[in-house]
Amino acid sequence: MARIKQSFCYGLFVDEGRGVAEVLRDAARIGFAAVEIWGRQHAPFDEICAEARKNGLRVASMIGHESLPDGLNKRENHDRIERELLESIAIAKERDIPGMICFSGNRNPGQSEEEGIEVCSEGLSRVAKAAEDAGVNLNLELLNSKVDHPGYQCDHTAWGVEVLKRVNSPNVKLLYDIYHMQIMEGDVIRTIRENIRHIGHFHTAGNPGRNDMDHTQEMDYIGICKAIAATDYSLYLGHEFMTKRASKIEALRAAFELCDQE
Repeated sequence: MARIKQSFCYGLFVDEGRGVAEVLRDAARIGFAAVEIWGRQHAPFDEICAEARKNGLRVASMIGHESLPDGLNKRENHDRIERELLESIAIAKERDIPGMICFSGNRNPGQSEEEGIEVCSEGLSRVAKAAEDAGVNLNLELLNSKVDHPGYQCDHTAWGVEVLKRVNSPNVKLLYDIYHMQIMEGDVIRTIRENIRHIGHFHTAGNPGRNDMDHTQEMDYIGICKAIAATDYSLYLGHEFMTKRASKIEALRAAFELCDQE
């Protein structure tokens, strides 16, 4: 077993008055291994990549294609998404970014769950070989459709795993968001253990509220992280919660210490 490598989503933990250099310096001092960028247009991408390298951090993840609700489960989107993913794969290879986020999209009227799985797998299959050649994972994100993303189709682990099985690529995996899957299906530790080979990234947050992982929420992140550390998982667990603390860096410090398990 090895300690979990932790990352954090930059956009949630930057304070007014604290620049990229200061945020990444403080995160590295805490012990973080990586930072994450959502869309390249949502953050100072080049600056984050440069400051990450200066501080011994990796950029662990970024969004690979646009439009969360209008995603891979529509064939008419496949040409667009293929172009966007191929561009992102090239950037990820150049910047040593191991994973990028992909979205199923929302359910389409008249389309069955089986058809959604098939169309989504077709879209990912178009770029799977490019991801393999670049050594980059395409991480199909699991999101809840109950609270935060009404209509989103890849809202259960079994649905996402079936997509992956049909693509049949070692570089097409799931982004298992613990907060979202607690809402949709619970049974988090057992699900992680049974599907760890399909998981390319984790996100954290407390439930309810998507806030700090403290005594106000219902999950035991010490137990969850110990369970992850007991597997052969070697990638990143990224913090994506909205803190209620006055200091965002202290919120990151508390989350790091909680999840620093082996």
